[in-house]
Amino acid sequence: MIKINQKIEPSLNHKTECLILPCVEIKKTTGLLKEIDDSLQGAISAAIKNKRFSGKPNQTLLLNSTGKASNILLLGIGEAKEVTAEKICQAAATAVKVLEKSKFKSVAADLSALESIAKGKSGLYGELAGAVAEGAGLALYHFDNYKSKDKDDVQLEKLTLLNTSKAQQSSVEKSISRAEKIVHAVHIARDLISHPGNTVTPTYLAEHAKKMARKNKITCKVLGKKEMKKLGMGSLLGVAQGSDEPPALIVLEYNGAGKKKAPTVIVGKGITFDTGGISLKPGGGMDEMKMDMSGSATTLATLELVASLKLKVNIVGIVAAAENMPSGSAIKPGDILKSMSGKTIEVLNTDAEGRLVLADALTYAQRYKPKEVIDLATLTGAVLHALGHQAAAVIGNNPAMIQKLKDAGEATGERVWELPLWDEHEKATKSDIADLKNIASPGVGAGTTMGAAFLKPFAGDQPWTHIDIAGTAWGFDRPYTNKGASGFGVRLLLNYLEKTR
Repeated sequence: MIKINQKIEPSLNHKTECLILPCVEIKKTTGLLKEIDDSLQGAISAAIKNKRFSGKPNQTLLLNSTGKASNILLLGIGEAKEVTAEKICQAAATAVKVLEKSKFKSVAADLSALESIAKGKSGLYGELAGAVAEGAGLALYHFDNYKSKDKDDVQLEKLTLLNTSKAQQSSVEKSISRAEKIVHAVHIARDLISHPGNTVTPTYLAEHAKKMARKNKITCKVLGKKEMKKLGMGSLLGVAQGSDEPPALIVLEYNGAGKKKAPTVIVGKGITFDTGGISLKPGGGMDEMKMDMSGSATTLATLELVASLKLKVNIVGIVAAAENMPSGSAIKPGDILKSMSGKTIEVLNTDAEGRLVLADALTYAQRYKPKEVIDLATLTGAVLHALGHQAAAVIGNNPAMIQKLKDAGEATGERVWELPLWDEHEKATKSDIADLKNIASPGVGAGTTMGAAFLKPFAGDQPWTHIDIAGTAWGFDRPYTNKGASGFGVRLLLNYLEKTR
């Protein structure tokens, strides 16, 4: 992970391989930018005149320099009145990706433009400085665990934030520290998702959870087959029975607000590899089904982040982990499972397995008499048709909770979009020979909503939301994400939890 530090020093006095200059939309150079432009014989003015740079969001222009900075990277951040922490996060991510491709190892970023934007707005300068650190850290993620080391590979190792305000030194320092913890948590989620299915199994997730819990003073317990059978978790066990890998129900408890306060329960789908079972998926792209445990990765990483930030909230994280494989012992279309809730489920498609493991996990969550429940799952391919890779779907029983999640999504760039859940959808989950069926009859459509409609009877009466991250957990399109795992949901949930505690 890139090392980020702060220095109280004017930008022109700082020696660096490259100086990043955030710029609002401009038509001519002024202040520091004019001073640098003069030293470059009008190169910046020429670029503005020739429309090669105007300061639009995420626009970059790399120039050679003769000063203490060997190079200057102009970085557009848009109109001053429209600048937000998320926009700065994206701009910083864009910048460091450009600089890493240019083989720089150590760079600096001038914060004076952000200081001007934040003038008179308490706390905003520190927040924007933190967004620079966060965007840079997120963008420079690499998953190279299984690659031979390339001696010629150059990675950006250090970013210095140049702050000229001593009064803001403490605020910036705290923001950098917070950003580093967020980046670390997101990278944990990305790592878990990126590992192949022969590494990350339900047992691996359970061991990871135990180690993380010990490190962060979180209570952790793992339920195996024996305990699940005693509890009657026939739905989760049914999914797992086709695999040689034993399932695990991982339960984490973080108490930051006193034991008497009802917790927020976060439930994550942990299908560590999904073949579809007997309802086998097509072979093309099946390798990506290692990411079907993304909901569990987000849950585990969020618990670690909340603990590292010492948030004054109570959180319970529940991960329903299993492998969905075809074998002689696997469940078949037409089989009936009995869930922990007592409800029976007709399995019409074994590839709709995520909702089966979540059913028992959501029922188990009721033991905590929760304030609210949020589940995250790569549940349906249908969400990709609805929202692409740009947003996750959110469906639930509490409009106020959904709105707060939408607000958190806008603030962090991890957007969620509400889909309806009507009586007609719930009616379509009724089975002729059991209480429920795990997919609707042909012609009903609304695949994403139908997944939520199935989960609702298990979710309890307290506020509950289901977040379908099938389109955003993998291939999420942001400057700070790379190809593959995104870690979507960690930043979203942190913002939500901080605003609603």
